[in-house]
Amino acid sequence: MPFVHPEKGPYARRLALIVAAVSMVAPFSIDAYLPSFPDIQRDLGVSAAAMQQTLSFYLLAFAVGTLVHGPLSDKFGRRPVILSGLGLYVLCSAASALVADFSTLLLLRIGQGLTASAGLVVGRAVVRDAFGGAEAQRVMSRVMLIFALAPAVAPIVGGILQEVSGWRSVFWFLTAMGAVVWLLAWRNLPETLAPEARRSIRPVNVTRAYRRAFFHPGFMAVVLCFTFAFAGMFLYVVGAPRLVFVHLGLGAADFAYVFVPMVSGVMLGSWLSGQLAQRLGAVRTVNAGFIVMTVAALLNAGSLQLWPPTVIGVVTPVSLYATGMALALPAMLVVALDYFPRNRGTAAAVQSFMQTTGNALVAGLGVPLLGGTALIMAFGQLGFALVGLAIWWGWRRFAAIAAP
Repeated sequence: MPFVHPEKGPYARRLALIVAAVSMVAPFSIDAYLPSFPDIQRDLGVSAAAMQQTLSFYLLAFAVGTLVHGPLSDKFGRRPVILSGLGLYVLCSAASALVADFSTLLLLRIGQGLTASAGLVVGRAVVRDAFGGAEAQRVMSRVMLIFALAPAVAPIVGGILQEVSGWRSVFWFLTAMGAVVWLLAWRNLPETLAPEARRSIRPVNVTRAYRRAFFHPGFMAVVLCFTFAFAGMFLYVVGAPRLVFVHLGLGAADFAYVFVPMVSGVMLGSWLSGQLAQRLGAVRTVNAGFIVMTVAALLNAGSLQLWPPTVIGVVTPVSLYATGMALALPAMLVVALDYFPRNRGTAAAVQSFMQTTGNALVAGLGVPLLGGTALIMAFGQLGFALVGLAIWWGWRRFAAIAAP
């Protein structure tokens, strides 16, 4: 499909939907199989700690994949990288439904992570190619608004499939979903990177571009803010099996009690971010988001010091935190990608790499260390929020000094 600028072409109204769809593959691959953890453990004869590593390995592979897909999309265009990634994802998902041992499942989860990362990281570059300034923040917030449905719907669908057909049906569902999204992208996704804007992927140039990004203090400060803010919510996503089964005493069909309010908060925050983009601007929107996150985390930790954990007592402040996070994240993405207007694919790759590496650490280390009680989880969320806020304050001071 030739280059078509979405603001002027027939794809303008559908761009946010398409980018959200290709991005949703990644969170579905995390959340849909969470209710199946006990069943997979029994069927493949592994421990709960081993099952947790299927998340960690997926996320680490996802992080590596972002570093590959970003430069490839800067060289060959956004569309071919997304389509090839989705196609390989479908194959890995189908194979996962057929595995007979845990080692093969772990290997295929790595494959899913490497391939699912294409849609998420390149999709962000697509939005930034097509739109600028407050409009980019509005479109990014629309993408997040639709994208936020995934963590709410995925565990519900996964729980139903688990109850009806067992854990393998979850991976068949991921296979079918990947195929449908591939078809949607093939028919509707425009190529937003004009041929004259494409960049070389010679190793020396790629290395130089990554070095500039990783060692740029302003860019990395914003990326770390994003990473810590998201980690505060992601702790409750990957820790959901322990929260639901152990701390709240619920079952596989009850994940909706946690995820629906949390994702409703994400959707509300995303909508507010789009509404406030022109009025507040990116920096003040992020300020407001961090205020909401910090207050929510303090309420979560404070209430659990006074009362035992309940669904309402835990989920309400966590959902409020999700609202603040979603209010801030679209603006942070725009600020970060604006540092490298000629290498947005590479910049988006670095941002996704840092976020996903943080997510992998939360899954592999954060949940085992912070998941012992609901109170410790709450303090973990508060810690992530405060670190992100401190870095944001530092970035604002740096930006003020660096401004002409």
